[in-house]
Amino acid sequence: DGGQNGYIRFDEFSQWALKKHLDLEADDETEEVPLPTNNLASDNVAAHLDAKAAAEAADGATASTEAEAPQPRARDAAYWSDVSKRLPAGRDEEQKLERARLFSRFDPNGNGYLSLAEVDLGLKEAVGHQELFESKKVVMRAFQAAKSAAKTKSAHGDDYVERQEFRLLLLYLRQYLELYVMFDAVDSTGDGRIQIDEFTKAVPKLEQWGAGVDFTDAQKIFNEIDVDGGQNGY
Repeated sequence: DGGQNGYIRFDEFSQWALKKHLDLEADDETEEVPLPTNNLASDNVAAHLDAKAAAEAADGATASTEAEAPQPRARDAAYWSDVSKRLPAGRDEEQKLERARLFSRFDPNGNGYLSLAEVDLGLKEAVGHQELFESKKVVMRAFQAAKSAAKTKSAHGDDYVERQEFRLLLLYLRQYLELYVMFDAVDSTGDGRIQIDEFTKAVPKLEQWGAGVDFTDAQKIFNEIDVDGGQNGY
């Protein structure tokens, strides 16, 4: 956008971060996820996902206002280890068994397909990670990325997460949560968008997360991430 009042959206940031292999933890051994086949950074998809996320958040707002607000937890190595433990995406037999049991809890009617509502409820009741459950943007994008991953002959395959896509859904949930934590750390104003001054101030953090990425020209990198040039308002 030539530096003219552009903003970076979460979708733009996450798409770029996935391409550049940004990693919040230097000792993180979580499997890398493939780039989504559908472009989540496009204006139409992003606007649709954000509208759904806002609606989901609004639905749960009333119930949470009367409850005592949970204390924010330090996002240290123990935190991420706990997240990974709750999302069994490994390839060993123990993880496969855990994942099969978890899928059954997500899929109470046993039809082999997971709707977004079932994933949402499963995160709340089966996974039990409150921050992940409340991070609707993360859930929406993980669901969107995973649901079209497997080639299927099913008439409903492109609208639901199938059993063979469940492992990928768990990986995307873990990855997008990490990316959202990064995004939130750069977005110092908390308005859901990153401006050039915020991005420039966060370069030391970005250099930590993105080993091998040259941030010498922060404006150039910012423009590279801001694919819509701020034309969508952010």
